[in-house]
Amino acid sequence: MVRFAGVGVINTALDMGLFLLLQPWLGIVAANFLSTSAGMTFSFVVNGRFTFGGQRATLRKALLFLATTGTTMWVLQPVVIHLLLEVIDSVALVKLLAIAVSFVANFAAYRFVVWPIEHPNRQA
Repeated sequence: MVRFAGVGVINTALDMGLFLLLQPWLGIVAANFLSTSAGMTFSFVVNGRFTFGGQRATLRKALLFLATTGTTMWVLQPVVIHLLLEVIDSVALVKLLAIAVSFVANFAAYRFVVWPIEHPNRQA
C-alpha cells in the first residue's frame, strides 16, 4: 500500500494539474477524461512493475486494467464530482475528493483483479 500511495501522489499531481489546466476550456467531463487518461497510462506502467511486481505487461493485464480503471476514472469519478458539486463550491476540492474515492476503488481492483496475489500451490 505504501508503494501504491507513493505512485498515487505522482499520479494525483499529474491528474490534478492537467484537470485544472484543461477544465476552463474543455469543461469538467472532457478535462477529467484527458487528465485521468494520462494518469491511467502512468499508473499502468509504474504500478504494474513497481507496486504489484508484474514481470511484464500483457494484453490481458492491459485490458483488465483498462476495464477496472476506466470504470473508476471515467464513470465513478465524474459521478462523484457532479454529486459533490451540489454541496461544495470548489471544483479543485471536489476533484481532490473524487481522486480519494478513486484511490480506494483502484487499489482494490488492482490487487484483486489486475495483479492478484498468486499463491504458489494454486493451479491456474
